[in-house]
Amino acid sequence: MGHTITEKIIAAHLVDGSGAEAAVSGDCAEVWAGDLVEAAVDIVLSNDITAPIAIREFKKLFESAEAERVFDPDKIVMVADHFAPNKDIESAEQCTQMRRFAREQALSHHYDVGHMGIEHVLLPEQGLVAPGDLVVGADSHTCTYGALGAFAAGMGSTDIGMAMSTGRVWLRVPETIRIVYTDLTGRGRLQPWVSGKDLILYTIGQIGVSGARYKAIKFAGPMVEALSMAGRFTMANMAIEAGAKSGLFDVDGTTQAYVEGRVTRPYEVYQADPDAVYADIIEIDAGQIEPQVAFPHLPENARPVSEVEETLVDQVVIGSCTNGRLEDLRVAAELLGGRQVHPDLRCIIIPGTQQVYLDALREGLIEMFIEAGAVVSTPTCGPCLGGHMGVLAAGERAVSTTNRNFRGRMGHPESEVYLAGPAVAAASAVAGCIVGPDEVL
Repeated sequence: MGHTITEKIIAAHLVDGSGAEAAVSGDCAEVWAGDLVEAAVDIVLSNDITAPIAIREFKKLFESAEAERVFDPDKIVMVADHFAPNKDIESAEQCTQMRRFAREQALSHHYDVGHMGIEHVLLPEQGLVAPGDLVVGADSHTCTYGALGAFAAGMGSTDIGMAMSTGRVWLRVPETIRIVYTDLTGRGRLQPWVSGKDLILYTIGQIGVSGARYKAIKFAGPMVEALSMAGRFTMANMAIEAGAKSGLFDVDGTTQAYVEGRVTRPYEVYQADPDAVYADIIEIDAGQIEPQVAFPHLPENARPVSEVEETLVDQVVIGSCTNGRLEDLRVAAELLGGRQVHPDLRCIIIPGTQQVYLDALREGLIEMFIEAGAVVSTPTCGPCLGGHMGVLAAGERAVSTTNRNFRGRMGHPESEVYLAGPAVAAASAVAGCIVGPDEVL
């Protein structure tokens, strides 16, 4: 009976009974779904909302000690991305706490205003996560890094405070659901304008927001193997919206090309055994999937854009850790370039990092967006969680490329959020209502 990728990665990070990291690999140590294990971590992540709590819990561990040091200053990453640049006094205090802690601990990877980005776009871009890593973060969308063939999971800030101190976490090894994306149409490609965002919205619509609760999702099949890294990051990012602990892809040539020149430390690639045991295997005909829209107030309320009746919107947001990469902005520019944002709505575009912003600027995308009547923000999570840079008022509707549309997610509890990919979002910004890209071309 073989092992899944998740089981192999966790096995390779086991610590022995003395608390020391064991010199093991997936070949000589075994873990199985359901096992409760202690594992060493490669990266511990937090942001300006979650880091202050983790820091407080970290300091509690050393109340009677003279020295308080993180286990490895090269493996702690802190990013100011939710309410930065500071939106108010409270957020300023939180960023200050994180900034002071990073200096006190001489952290190698503290990203502040001017050098920051949305964390789940930034860390892969900077080469901080490698295939085979075990990553924990005080943010539910830490699962994004599964696109690189890593096991990455969100945890509470208390767990992260402990991980910063010890370099270890307790895990219950999750079962794995294997989702295979095939093409029964015979075309061998996705329909026009369909991206990883549409595949994951469709998938969540099929299995529900609890369909993979505390399981790992293994994305497989020819239709996802053909996806770019941007599409893979999007799908792994939203694994949590199906309840999953993590979402993983195989490491292939596309992955290797992405990490080459970014990741500078040794890493190991893990592949599932042919006889690996899965909790379920689901096949999806990806060739027939249209661009998707998830209606309020759950990501599982997905339907094809062709079935959406006229729905007027007040705001469009293109960006976030889900769709804030350069490829996403290029898609938006195809539809906004030479056109105008509808006068009855606001269109907010948020590059995922400073590098994405700079690349988009050099390609002329920023100029296209501004000439179309959109605004371009500094990299921030702000509107995704109703924080700033796009909070909704009562009765307002938004089309957003973000990952959640819970009631009140982007502002007032009587507002509505419709999730979509950058193509549908940009087309809707031009039309003033939810439409597919072909409606404005």
